Amino acid sequence: MQCVRDKRVVVVDDVITTGATAEACARALKRAGAKRVDVLTLARAVERRRGSSSLATS
Repeated sequence: MQCVRDKRVVVVDDVITTGATAEACARALKRAGAKRVDVLTLARAVERRRGSSSLATS
């Protein structure tokens, strides 16, 4: 892919969970010749612990 060769690429994702998809994307872009790959994410999914409430209490 000549369009990414020696370029800086930014991947934008809405939610990241394990990061596996972002990592696979970055790896493929680097193999295609991207000089640098950054990933920007709006939110991160976290596993809620058993017994914890989603509501804040004071």
